[in-house]
Amino acid sequence: MQTTLAQPFQSSKEGQRAEEILRSCVHCGFCTATCPTYLLTGNELDSPRGRIYLVKQLLEDSPDSAGKTTLQHLDRCLGCQSCETTCPSDVQYLELLDIGKAQLLQKISRPLLSRLRRHLLLYCISTPIIFRSLIRLASILKGVLPKSLSRQLPAAGQFNLTIKRPSQRKVVLLNGCVQNTLSPATNNAARAVLSRLNISVQEIEQESCCGALHYHSDYAEKGKRNAKKLLAQLEAALNEGAEAVVSTASGCGTFLKHYSSLFQNDTSALELVKKINHRVMDIGEFIARADSDQLELSGSTRLAFHSPCTLQHGQGLNEVTESLLTKMGIQLEQTKDRHLCCGSAGTYSLFQPAMSKVLKKQKLEALGAESVDKIATANIGCQCHLASGTDKSVRHWIEYVAELLPK
Repeated sequence: MQTTLAQPFQSSKEGQRAEEILRSCVHCGFCTATCPTYLLTGNELDSPRGRIYLVKQLLEDSPDSAGKTTLQHLDRCLGCQSCETTCPSDVQYLELLDIGKAQLLQKISRPLLSRLRRHLLLYCISTPIIFRSLIRLASILKGVLPKSLSRQLPAAGQFNLTIKRPSQRKVVLLNGCVQNTLSPATNNAARAVLSRLNISVQEIEQESCCGALHYHSDYAEKGKRNAKKLLAQLEAALNEGAEAVVSTASGCGTFLKHYSSLFQNDTSALELVKKINHRVMDIGEFIARADSDQLELSGSTRLAFHSPCTLQHGQGLNEVTESLLTKMGIQLEQTKDRHLCCGSAGTYSLFQPAMSKVLKKQKLEALGAESVDKIATANIGCQCHLASGTDKSVRHWIEYVAELLPK
């Protein structure tokens, strides 16, 4: 794709990177076949190829490129990266989208009410004491809340921690911003399973947010500051003997694994990223590399497994968790359109509720929610989003595994 980016953006590092990505796109259109928003609307501008053209026009400073229509179509992107998995030219679409959106928001502003709503939501979500208080209040009022909200509230879940022998191995287990409040059973289950592998868990006091929520919601600099703080915390933990950084939320794990693009203009942070990056693993990825044969489950169960976009596209771990579960004797239901997003996508369900709701309905139908009793996933956002649309059990897969551990 030929480009003539506007000065002085052309000479900046972001401009050079954007030009490199734009020129890698050959306009083949393969991405349109796997883009959830394009499949819904049929609008070329709601496809990766269409958005790439919008970003190109914006960065070339074409007339009328910096407008509400451009922002609307960029906002509709889920950031699921299914198009990147499909693309034969390896176009780094999401990175280009982030660059384009940042440039657009320097030229135009969202309506005041929209900005206030975003700021308030992000502040509440990323401030643990406020978020926990809101969830406690919601739990008290659970009986009068709409089902779509009450289904997302935390359920009790404790798992026995039986350690066979003193462990010489330990890992950092990330808590994330909301998971320990919305689904405390998830990391309890992870600790139980890891203990059976003779691996102890180290947690970070006052753990920083990974930065993903802010970075992808108009507050890129805030996101980078959070990420930098977490990097320093992880370095300290790894220096104390932890062998890996394990995440039970694939959204957080994906963002951590892409810190190199986040800090490409920050030499000191980039050096730290290089030291840590290869030690960041999803819980399924880590257990698959460990001696999982030690996990002799006392029974089996049938699950419909939803692989989050951040797991299969963002981290490239398609079939890793599925193969692990099958190896442990858990039966997985066949599901349709596994590559398509459920509509959660971080804060997408909050800011694009209409499209998100349609995608959720389609995903539950693809999972066979009417006929299965248990749905498993690997990300807290997907878990809560899917749970809001069904009375069936929707939990992180590690919880189902922990329940099958011999007592």
